[in-house]
Amino acid sequence: MSEQQVNRALFNDVMVPNYNPQPMVPVRGEGSRLWDQDGTEYVDVTGGIAVNVLGHCHPRLVKALEAQASNLWHLSNVFTNEPALRLAEKLVNATFADRVFFCNSGAEANEAAFKLARKFGFDHYGEEKNEIISFTKSFHGRTLFSVSVGGQPKYRQGFEPVPQGITHAKYNDLEGLKALISDRTCAVVMEPIQGEGGVIPAAPDFVRGVRELCDQHNVLLVFDEVQTGVGRTGKLYAYMDTDVIPDILTSAKALGGGFPVGAMLTTEKVAASFGIGSHGSTYGGNPLACAVANAVIDEVTRPEILEGVAHKRTLFEQGLEEINAKHGIFKEIRGKGLLIGAELIEAWHGKAGEFLAAAREQGVLILVAGPNVLRMAPALNIPDEDIRAAMQALQAAVEKKLSKADQV
Repeated sequence: MSEQQVNRALFNDVMVPNYNPQPMVPVRGEGSRLWDQDGTEYVDVTGGIAVNVLGHCHPRLVKALEAQASNLWHLSNVFTNEPALRLAEKLVNATFADRVFFCNSGAEANEAAFKLARKFGFDHYGEEKNEIISFTKSFHGRTLFSVSVGGQPKYRQGFEPVPQGITHAKYNDLEGLKALISDRTCAVVMEPIQGEGGVIPAAPDFVRGVRELCDQHNVLLVFDEVQTGVGRTGKLYAYMDTDVIPDILTSAKALGGGFPVGAMLTTEKVAASFGIGSHGSTYGGNPLACAVANAVIDEVTRPEILEGVAHKRTLFEQGLEEINAKHGIFKEIRGKGLLIGAELIEAWHGKAGEFLAAAREQGVLILVAGPNVLRMAPALNIPDEDIRAAMQALQAAVEKKLSKADQV
């Protein structure tokens, strides 16, 4: 097959139809810019869905990958390796955690967390302590276990029967959780900011209350920081900006800066329930992934990166507020750091995807968070001029979209 035939149309012929990719095919990226097969240039504020934390092809990450690729690719967990040990040590030194488990994705990190929570409950309190509580609108991955813990029924439909012993409370409703939690509960699982559910931050009092309820019932608190972690909110992990320390934390997405890697972080006491042979991953903690993640952590934790997040968020907010002042299209702008959600007014609910397409036509790539919210999760080092260009392009997209609606 010639290179000219590799295009978007080929997707429909050879790929399982669970995705519906954009009509263009990106072929090159640098920083916060992308180019497609036709050479069209875009400002990318998707960040690969909060993954490309340092943009495309960051020189430090490229160098780390190339250097490791010349030495050692894969061993399996019959052996350990130097990059994995270095990365684990960095994560332990930088967080509440004492122990780390590596895997390949956020779903796998959450799968490990949920299994560990149940095993810990079993080990310390008996087989009856197995219930997991999470929250409506939450998202925790696409494995059968993680999609069951997630609080969006649409992702479970057609895959039943799903794992049992899982209930869902309303997010930011402490009384609702209080009514559900019991001595049968082994874990409460929450995102500090619900990402796929609409970029909804947890209220500080709610986070504190959840921790207190967990302590009262000997329940582990699991923070899913797959989307909020590795600098996204201006801290290395979002829990660091709260009064609360979780018992287990999951991380992925930005941890590899675009190279697949996931991690579950926990305390020594909890980690002890994952004894030899209790859980595993063939690829988890492989040298390539960990070498890149080491470089990501080193770069993201530079003060100018983390401290620059608040400034760059302000530029996004200013741009979105200018659009809203002209067109009154947004009901609310929310989130934290460079995880930004702009909820459309009710008249445009269900049509966020149309704005995504309109934005692409104007040269800016954005995300949605459900059918009602435009989402942006750009590289933490996105240049200020790229933010301004993105907001100008989004404004043009909104104006064109509204103009077409007026003509109908």
